[in-house]
This record gives sequence, C-alpha cells and structure tokens, in this order.
Amino acid sequence: MTQTTPDAPVRRQRAQVKVRTLRTDRWWLAPLLTFLGLASFLIYGVWAIIDNSYFVEPYIAPFASPCLASICEPGATFLGWTPIGDWYTLPPGLLILGLPGGFRLTCYYYRKSYYRSFWLSPPACAVQEPHGKYTGERRFPLILQNIHRYFFYGAIVIGLILAYDAVLALIHKPLGLGTWILVVNAILINAYTLSCHSCRHIVAGRLNHFSRHPLRYRAWGFVSKLNAKHQPLAWASMFSVMGADLYVRLVAKGIINFPFA
Repeated sequence: MTQTTPDAPVRRQRAQVKVRTLRTDRWWLAPLLTFLGLASFLIYGVWAIIDNSYFVEPYIAPFASPCLASICEPGATFLGWTPIGDWYTLPPGLLILGLPGGFRLTCYYYRKSYYRSFWLSPPACAVQEPHGKYTGERRFPLILQNIHRYFFYGAIVIGLILAYDAVLALIHKPLGLGTWILVVNAILINAYTLSCHSCRHIVAGRLNHFSRHPLRYRAWGFVSKLNAKHQPLAWASMFSVMGADLYVRLVAKGIINFPFA
C-alpha cells in the first residue's frame, strides 16, 4: 500500500486485472445469439437476392420490392414503372438493396449489436475487448455511420411501398395467408422505421418550445413511445421481412400450395 503524508498527493492507479473478466455469469450468451441472428439474416439475404422466385400473383417478395427493371416479371413492377431498361440483367433486388440495407447497417441499435457480436468491441459490460485501441466512429469507414439519417428517408419510401404491396394483396386475396403475413410485415417494418432515433429528432428534436408546435409535439410523443421499443422492433421486423420473403418464394416455387396460401 502506498504510504502518504498529509501534504503528499495520493497516488492512484487502475486495478491490475490480468484476466479478461471477473464475471461468472453467461455473459457470452447474448453476443453469441446476436451473432447467430444477424448472420442468419445476412446469409438469407444473399440467397434471396440471387433467387428468381420472387413473385406469384398477388404477392411480391419484400426483398425484391419495388421491382423497377424491365426484366421483372409481369405484374411484379411497381405501378408498371420500369425506369431501368433492358440493359440491366442482374437480380432486381439489387436495385433497392442499398436503402433498407444501409438503414439497418447504420441503425444505432444494430451498431451496438454487431459491434459487440462480430467485433467484440466490447462483447459485454465489464468484459475486456481484444482491441488495443479505440477510435470510435471518427475515422473511415465508421465515420460513414453518420449518413444514417439520410438512409432513413429511403427506408420510409421502402416501408410505404411494402404497405402498398400488402394492401394490393388484401384487395385481391383477402383470405390468403400470404396476405396477412405481408400485412404484419408492413406494420412491423414501418413501426421499426418510425421508431428510429433520427425520426424522433427530425419530427421535433430541434424545437425549443413544444407549446408553440402542438402537432409536432404530439408526433414527437408518438415516435418517442415507438423509440422506447426500437430494439424489439428491430428484431421483430428483421425476422418478419425474412419470413414474409421466404413465404412468398416458397409459394412461387410451388412448395407451399394449399387453398389459402
């Protein structure tokens, strides 16, 4: 123990803990489950993008919507609009992948998730990370996380289009199981998008006097309630869009073929 006198400064230093952590609980379980969940979504997404069974009347797989290329199947295009000409021969889903993908990749909650599960930075509270230094998000490529608010606008458009697809299915096949799967997915996707931290700031984050903007204050209150559920909505919407997309593809392939499919 360091000896001190009343006039001498007290010397302090960090505890010299030589083990990675002193925690005895299963701290590794949460990052492991997160890793498996996100990895499954990434693997499925790659398969879905290259799979061509994305449309069966009146369903279109969410990973391929909106279908904007001339190579899209008849009836799968958004309002018959095909701004991408015949020169494009790659999977249609690649055209719009960047908007929802970029939104989730730069999402504040997902950053925490994959920083901890993929990069182990840190894997859990009070657990030493394997990296020698920490620079935050001030350098390339992590500084690009700051464009999250711009991906939000694109994600809003995609969410509205998925809602449009669900309404079309509801009109043409109200008793179809796929219809209600698409409806639930559209609700979860839009709820997740609106629960975004950037949305909360855009709605009324810069206001100094809520009393002068009652409508924006109400909208801010609504988004704030959703924002409190951002984490569960992130997971629910991720699995719902994957499940809805897989269901449509299985119906299109003829693997699912019962009367109310």
